Parts: sequence; structure tokens; C-alpha cells
Amino acid sequence: MYTGPCKVLHLSSGLLPNSGRFGIVLSDEYQVVTSLWYPLYKTHAPQQASRMLLLNYLVIPSKAQLNKPGYIPNLGECSHYRSKIHLKAGDKLQSPEGKPKTGRIQEQCEGPCISSSNCSQPCAKDFHGEIGFTCNQKKWHKSTETCTSLSVEKLFKDSTGASRLSVAAPSIPLHILDFRAPETIESVAQGIRKNCPLDYACIIDIVKSSETTSGNIAFIVELLKNISTDLSDNVTREKMKSYSEVANHILNTAAISNWAFIPNKNASSDLLQSVNLFARQLHIHNNSENIVNELFIQTKGFHINHNTSEKSLNFSMSTNNTTEDILGMVQIPRQELRKLWPNASQAISIAFPTLGAILREAHLQNVSHPRRVNGLVLSVVLPETLQEIILTFEKINKTRNARAQCVGWHSKKRRWDEKACQMMLDIKNEVKCRCNYTSAVMSFSILMSSKLMTDKVLDYITCIGLSVSILSLVLCLIIEATVWSQVVVTEISYMRHVCIVNIAVSLLTANVWFIIGSNFNIKAQDYNMCVAVTFFSHFFYLSLFFWMLFKALLIIYGILVIFRRMMKSRMMVIGFAIGYGCPLIIAVTTVAITEPENGYMRPEACWLNWDNTKALLAFAIPALVIVAVNLIVVLVVAVNTQRPSIGSSKSQDVAIIMRISKNVAILTPLLGLTWGFGIATLIEGTSLTFHIIFALLNAFQGFFILLFGTIMDHKIRDALRMRMSSLKGKSRAAENASLGPTNGSKLMNRQG
Repeated sequence: MYTGPCKVLHLSSGLLPNSGRFGIVLSDEYQVVTSLWYPLYKTHAPQQASRMLLLNYLVIPSKAQLNKPGYIPNLGECSHYRSKIHLKAGDKLQSPEGKPKTGRIQEQCEGPCISSSNCSQPCAKDFHGEIGFTCNQKKWHKSTETCTSLSVEKLFKDSTGASRLSVAAPSIPLHILDFRAPETIESVAQGIRKNCPLDYACIIDIVKSSETTSGNIAFIVELLKNISTDLSDNVTREKMKSYSEVANHILNTAAISNWAFIPNKNASSDLLQSVNLFARQLHIHNNSENIVNELFIQTKGFHINHNTSEKSLNFSMSTNNTTEDILGMVQIPRQELRKLWPNASQAISIAFPTLGAILREAHLQNVSHPRRVNGLVLSVVLPETLQEIILTFEKINKTRNARAQCVGWHSKKRRWDEKACQMMLDIKNEVKCRCNYTSAVMSFSILMSSKLMTDKVLDYITCIGLSVSILSLVLCLIIEATVWSQVVVTEISYMRHVCIVNIAVSLLTANVWFIIGSNFNIKAQDYNMCVAVTFFSHFFYLSLFFWMLFKALLIIYGILVIFRRMMKSRMMVIGFAIGYGCPLIIAVTTVAITEPENGYMRPEACWLNWDNTKALLAFAIPALVIVAVNLIVVLVVAVNTQRPSIGSSKSQDVAIIMRISKNVAILTPLLGLTWGFGIATLIEGTSLTFHIIFALLNAFQGFFILLFGTIMDHKIRDALRMRMSSLKGKSRAAENASLGPTNGSKLMNRQG
């Protein structure tokens, strides 16, 4: 047996593969004892910058050379050598059969697409699994994907082979070399214990070089879950770093869209629970540590005891590589720290900027859309004696006008729990929450409500107010139709009542469309119907404001122009051009600009979009401008009404004030000044009182129009009395006429 020196050769030495699978062209001087080829065609990962092929050749002198008298081998030190072949992205890789391998995935099904039908396609040759498709609107849409290029065997294959060929001495006796097949690794825990028990680093490169397909994401989640279950007995800082690097790979913003196609809908919840479980076993050595500082996961911790002053952990992370950092802070109040024992304990917190977009809640009743997270997800690991913490979240979307909601993630129920936290502060940029920490609720964040206010009082006010308003507007139109001929005597009075009628019609129609939109369930097949509801609601609410503007212009016209009057026909043309023409132009322009980009409506309701295209400004700006103009008109009327005479008494002054107040009260609902309270409701942190006042004034606007525009008009009351009197007179005449012939016949009979 040869016990002399050996040599490891590699591709750069000029030796190239020959015939057979692992053949090498060698001179008669050397023979290959063993070689390790890393099968590149099995590990091809698309979309990576480069790939490697690991080659190892252990070479010793040939028998012919050894038998030569006086031969002295000179092969130098025998040490393990690893060569690398770098391939650029897009290079074709050849399998033993010579067929190119590609990571490309089939993205459509062949054959007819029948509604609600399903089909599946195999993954690319480098991946195992399949892709599921569902037919919707005559198009195939990807629904699930299990394509994975990772496996337990692949995670440790390179590490196992390398460890078998690692040599430290200048020469190796052949009887020491073990050329048996490597031991099969059946579990992640077994592979890590064998190859990298101190830091888990042996799995990082393989995981980070893998493509973040849905199947690979699901595999990595199970990998982390197994590590948390089987290898969390003594978690060090190095282990936590390696663990977080693996988790960071699937929390990348580029991977978020692929989470939706994982068949296991609890994968995101499993990931969060696994990270929390692993961090619970982490031991901190220094007083304060920045343990992990990855892009999409950060971990910090410090020692605490009952004498520690109030402690806080601050995080600053970005939701992607371009936006500014979002802040988050975890505070432990002083009164909570006093509950600790004198011996030192530790507090750990983990921050996730992208996990909120991934977490999927279990099915919730009365929730038709996923609840959106608008801040970092902050996990905490505290001693069991601590129960209350204070968390501060910076809002990701600062332009949203919805109220924030503090929540905690319930790991057993797999959903956000509103009862876990209480709101302390909600301003434009940040939210402060007081939360209860338990073993089931360790992670916290903020949700954004889809409504401006979720208080049930507002819902009741709106429901009752709209009902009363619709009935009042119908009654208003009936009264106007009844007394029309008696009250439209002059051009001004005619146009005044034309305005009242059109204001009532516009508001009545807008309220009906609002009710339809409020009870409308947005589905893919009902999208066009929702667009129509939004358009007509927008159009008729604008018509309401423009008719109120025209009424204000008529009031100014009546005050300023005394001697010269405009023809009734010309006033009608101007009135309808302003009342319906301007709203139509604005509504059509809005839908034409925003709808091609699907930015016309809100995703959760049939109303104008705000977050993406700011389409709501097409209603808010005209409405607020008209309210401002009408307010000026009311002030002009108030000043014009005053006109105190010289030497007027107190009683006359009081009468003037009463007359001004009456005019302002009548004009305020008719000119839409109540909508001015809407400005206060747009300000972050506005008291509920302003929302209630706004809801009361505008939900009951139809009732106010009936009261101040119709019933309080003395001319309409006089016309109604005359109408009622004439109706009574006609009824009496009809009774007399019906009784006349009967009485006459009775009289004739008596005479007979």
C-alpha cells in the first residue's frame, strides 16, 4: 500500500474532464484515487449573479512510477483544494445528457379556460413541484405554486463532501482515507449538528443563493420552524445571526408577492412564531446588544432588573430599498420593571418592516378585505412577570386619513387581536399604544381602518338621517308641485323655486346612490357596476353644490341688480349649465383620467380613490370652493339686512339681529355651509364630537331643506292654505251637488 505524498489537482492545473462521468486525462505518472464533483446541473438557480462548480482531485503516483527503481515522488503538500467556475447569469448549463437547464417557470395553462376550472403545470426541470392555475374571466391566473429547488440533502451535500476530503497534514496514509459513501442526512437538525453546530452557518450560502419561489419560501419556513423546535436549547448571538440571515432572505420585498401562492396559508404566521420561539432561547451577554442588523429583520436586547430605570429599544428600518426609514420603539415602564426579581433578566425585541404585508389572518366574520398594517411589526420577549409595554409606531402611509388601531398578533388564533392593545396617541405621523404582553401575544403593530371613524354612533346617525332626509325631500317636491302656480309669479321667484326643486332632486338622487354604494359588495365581476355607482354619486353630489352656488348667485343678483332684470329663459340656461353642465364635465374628466390606471375607486368602497390617484379632490375642491363663496354671500346678506336707522331703539336692534339670524339659519343648509365642518374631520386626531356634528348636519340636510326652504316660506304657507281652502270648497260643493237631486226627489214625493 502506498503511504507517500499525494496532491490535489484542480482545473487550473490544466487537467480537464475526459471520457466517462468523472474521467480525467492524466499522464502515466499519476493516478486519480478519488474526486469530488459538485453536480452543477442539479443546483442551477436562475436569476443569480454567478454559480460555482466545486472540483476536488486527490492524485497519487501511478503503479508504474512506484515500481521504477529509485523513484522519489514529489507531489508537494496534499491539502484540500476547492476550485470555482463562475458562470454569468443567463449562461446555459449542460446536464450529463447535454440538455440545457433553465429556471424558467411555466406561467399559463394550455387548453380552453372555463370559469372556475383549475389546471396544473409542472415546474421547470431544476425545480420540484407544480403550479396551479384557476380560470377567472376567461383567463388563467396562477393560484398556487410549490416549485422548490431546495432539499435537506442539498443543504448539506457540499459540507459533507468537503469534510471528507479535508486534509491537514502534508501526506496521508491511504489506510486512513475513507472512500465510503457519505452518511445520509435525514433531517435539518442532524445536518446542522454534524456540520455547523456552533453557528448554523453551513446552510446560509445555499439558502441565500436560492430563488425566492413560493415553494422555496415554504421550504425555508419549515426549515426555520424545525430549527426553532429541535435546535433552540442554547441560542447564541452567532446562531441568531445565521437564523436571521435565512429569514431575511424570504422577507425581502422582492419575495413578498410570491407568499400569496403558498398553499399553506399559515406559512407567514408559522414564520413569526418560529422567530419568536427561537429568540426566546437567546442569551445576551452584554448589558445592551445590537444582535441582528439585517435589512428586513433587526434584533436588539438588554439586561434588566427591578432597579433598572425605564428602558426602550429603538428601531429604524425601511420597507424597501428606496423609501425613508420607518421608526419603531419599545418601552418598558418603570412600574413594570419593579415587578422583577433582583437578579438580572433580559428583554429582547425584533422588528420586521415587511412582515405586515405578508401576515395572513385566519377567516374573520364581517371582514371582507384584509386589514392593512401601517407600521413595523414589533415582537418582544420579556420575563413572565412583565405584562404591560408601550410601543410607538411611525406610520408607513402618512397621507391616509383613516384612524389607526393598535393590535397584537394572537399566535393561537392566527389573527390580529384588538383587545391586546389600547390607543394612547394618534397623530399625523405616529401612533402610541399600550399593549398587554402574554405568551400567546408577543408581536404588535398598527392597522388602518377603512373608514374615517368606526364608532357605531356615526353609523346610526347616518342611517337615521338619510332615511329622514329622503322622506323630507320627497315631501318637499310634492309641496313644490302643489303650490307651483301660486308662488312662481316673478322671474326671481320662479328661478328661486327652480333652484329649490333641483337642489332637492340632486340631493335625493345622490343619497339613493350613496345607499346603493354603501351596501355594495365589490367583486371582480361587479367592478363595472361599482364604477357606475361611484360616477353617479360623484355627479349628483356635485350637482347639489353647483345648484346651491347658483342660488347664492341669484341672491346676490337680487340685492345688487334692482332696475334691470334678466330674461327668464336666459336665467334658465345659465342655471342648468352651472347646475348640471359643470358637474358633468368634472365627473367625466375624473373617470377618464383615473380609470385606465384602476385608480378611480377605493379598493374597499364604491367611492372616489384617495390613496393612489387623489381622485377625491375632484369632489373636495369644488365643494369647498363653493362653500367658501356661499359663506361670503351669507355675510353680504347679513350686512345688507342690518341697515340700522338713526336713533333706533333697542327693540329695533333686537329685531334686526333676529332677522339676520333667521336669514343665516335659512341660508346655511340651502347653501351647503354645513359641509364646511368636513374640513375639521380631515385633520388627524380630530375629536369624535366634530364627526358627530358633521354627520348630524349633513345626514339631515334634506330635512333642513324642507324646513327652511319650504315650510318657513310664508308665500308657500299661504299658497298651501289657499290650496287647502279651495279643496275644502270643492269638496263641499261636490257634497251639495250630490245631495241636491236627492233632496229634490224627496220633496216631489212628499208633494205627490
